[in-house]
Amino acid sequence: MLDLESIVAEEAAENDLEEVVMGLIINSGQARSLAYAALKQAKQGDFDAAKTMMDQSRLALNEAHLVQTKLIEGDQGEGKMKVSLVLVHAQDHLMTSMLARELVAELIELHEKLH
Repeated sequence: MLDLESIVAEEAAENDLEEVVMGLIINSGQARSLAYAALKQAKQGDFDAAKTMMDQSRLALNEAHLVQTKLIEGDQGEGKMKVSLVLVHAQDHLMTSMLARELVAELIELHEKLH
């Protein structure tokens, strides 16, 4: 028989994880959006604005990466954390945002050389 205390603790842990995962998704999405906005500025020849946006993108990505690090530390490689579809989705967001930033940085550099 489950006691009320353990049920409440489990629900609180799930809510905390959801909040953390949403932070991961939001920060990753922000990083990717800023990177593509930077590319748009570079296409228009505004390389100062592009650099500023890429710096902002890096900060958002750093925030997302810190969240990921906390999740990994909390699990300690022991499978303590319940893996959910939303957690996998958040990891996908982070990885695609990291890749997008790297590619956009290369494209901005090319636009700058062509300009």
